[in-house]
Amino acid sequence: MKSRSDADVCIAELKRRVLAFAHEREWEQFHSPKNLSMALAAEAAELMENFLWMQPEDSRRAMDDERRRKAIEEELADVVIYALQFANQTGIDLATAIEAKMEINARKYPVEKARGRSEKYTEL
Repeated sequence: MKSRSDADVCIAELKRRVLAFAHEREWEQFHSPKNLSMALAAEAAELMENFLWMQPEDSRRAMDDERRRKAIEEELADVVIYALQFANQTGIDLATAIEAKMEINARKYPVEKARGRSEKYTEL
């Protein structure tokens, strides 16, 4: 399969590919919102495991190690695949949901209050 990048693949195409992959294996029967949300959380935990006990700068340097980077890429891909399949099974349009959430976040975290700060919006 030809390698593709973020620059030339759209969300809809990724959703179709993930859906087709599951359909070919007759996995839709297992893909309830509950199960997909749990699988998504499990994969996110596996992604986090790659950085367990590291200092922030060490976690940045970890991406320079080819073997570790490959493992991290695979875990991130699993997270995104489950998120896409969750969207497929629930009828969520990801672009619309992301745009709406970004608008909410912009109101919660106005630039003049949030720039350079990590506090939650209730603490700004």
